[in-house]
Amino acid sequence: MESSEPEPTEDASMDAFLEKFQSQPYRGGFHEDQWEEEFDKIPLFMKKAPSEIDPEEFPDLACLQSMIFDDDRYPEEQAKTYKDEGNDYFKEKDYKKAVLSYSEGLKKKCADPDLNAVLYTNRAAAQYYLGNVRSSLNDVLAAKKLKPGHLKAIIRGALCHLELKHFAEAVNWCDEGLQIDAKEKKLLEIRAKADKLKRMEERDLRKAKL
Repeated sequence: MESSEPEPTEDASMDAFLEKFQSQPYRGGFHEDQWEEEFDKIPLFMKKAPSEIDPEEFPDLACLQSMIFDDDRYPEEQAKTYKDEGNDYFKEKDYKKAVLSYSEGLKKKCADPDLNAVLYTNRAAAQYYLGNVRSSLNDVLAAKKLKPGHLKAIIRGALCHLELKHFAEAVNWCDEGLQIDAKEKKLLEIRAKADKLKRMEERDLRKAKL
């Protein structure tokens, strides 16, 4: 019967390892006076990611970033990653960074028209909140070209036309969207406002001709 006890050489190796471990301090731990700062540099426990990632200061985070945005992945995967990143920035109301992320996603030229339509629509929303209404409308038109029945794009387009005082166009976009969803509250609100302003504009034009 074979013995289950370790060989003498294994015992000697283990004893040597333990002796070395006890005699040398562990060098991978936190420093007592700044452990909170060091803890915050671990990606999993970061309260907020740095705006610029320095590989020397944040090696773990830089490694994760290189994995996430690896150019060897399929364009669809990369585009979705940028879309998710843009959504996070959008939730934080950092619309400039959201625009950049959605733009990077579109640069991947993935073959998924639905994903590209979402990227255009989301970028349109970010542009709208930055006050870039015409850029927002251009993105909406691109999204509609890829996905004509994309309701979020239609709503954003109606808002853009309303903001640009294209009241008749705003009404038309609302009517198009209401054919898809007749109870869409946002479209009903935009249409009512645009129609009222259109009538006022037409009335003022008639008065000017008198």
